[in-house]
Amino acid sequence: MEKLKKIIQRFNSAKILIIGDLILDEFVWGDVSRISPEAPVPVVWVKSESFMPGGAANVANNIASLGGRVYMAGVAGSDERAGILREGLKEKGINIDGVITDDSRPTTLKTRVVAHHQQVVRIDREKVDPVSSEVLDKIMAYVKDIIDDMDAVVIEDYGKGVISAKLLKETLAAAKKKKKIITVDPKEEHFSYYKGVTAITPNHYEAAQAAGMKAKDKDSILKIGKALLKKLDCQGVLITLGENGMQLFEKSGAITHIPTVAQEVFDVSGAGDTVISVFTLALALGMGMKDAAYISNIAAGIVVGKVGIAVITQAELIERLK
Repeated sequence: MEKLKKIIQRFNSAKILIIGDLILDEFVWGDVSRISPEAPVPVVWVKSESFMPGGAANVANNIASLGGRVYMAGVAGSDERAGILREGLKEKGINIDGVITDDSRPTTLKTRVVAHHQQVVRIDREKVDPVSSEVLDKIMAYVKDIIDDMDAVVIEDYGKGVISAKLLKETLAAAKKKKKIITVDPKEEHFSYYKGVTAITPNHYEAAQAAGMKAKDKDSILKIGKALLKKLDCQGVLITLGENGMQLFEKSGAITHIPTVAQEVFDVSGAGDTVISVFTLALALGMGMKDAAYISNIAAGIVVGKVGIAVITQAELIERLK
């Protein structure tokens, strides 16, 4: 406990570079009292609206909330949404020098309508074509310029056009040369890009798709984890299993199941972002994978007990560890 507490308190010293797809999350909060006469759908009486950084930006928000020093690289449009997203990140102390403006793309917006603590519908506005070579070159130049000062790199792949084979090839080469921790929140169709990273944190569905298997039971999860570890030649594969916790596969051959510690589950949105945030911070400060997975599981148990895309603090994490 004391060892874990001391490492968590040192999160403030970690410098983390996040590369990935930026999303602005909009929440429309309200109540439902009747069904529409026009269609069998609820009528939501809107009481308030709010915005939160989402996608790779939510991982940045998670790490910043835990005290880490965050550097963001990605793409945003030149629209009103981009202004809201940029201001939100700056207010949280996140460095956005690596966020490139692309006039040809809208800033990805996900609107969630929530009534009585339940999500009623989600509306996505986005362009998922690959970013242009010009924009890609600017991102890679930024990464190469600051990689020396970073402790770890997080790749957040939401399939919105930022993460490509070319970007990862150059980024991974630069990070490996400087012996940096590299963690990936993967997209199943891009698994071939991630070979040689430190660790990946897929959910069981993504892991099964990448391994070409079905996640039916404990035995199938074991086969999937081992297959991915071999396929990607990485140090660790941390598969999140929802209400069944997590399963960690290490290159040493160690396999660890970590049961869930969630006391109440209100909203699982963003739980995966919390996992990779805590896991990466812990690895960056020298913690072993098993302990890093353990505290990231604790963190996920806290965040699913909150409504909406939520973050946690060092104090909350330490308190729950007790």
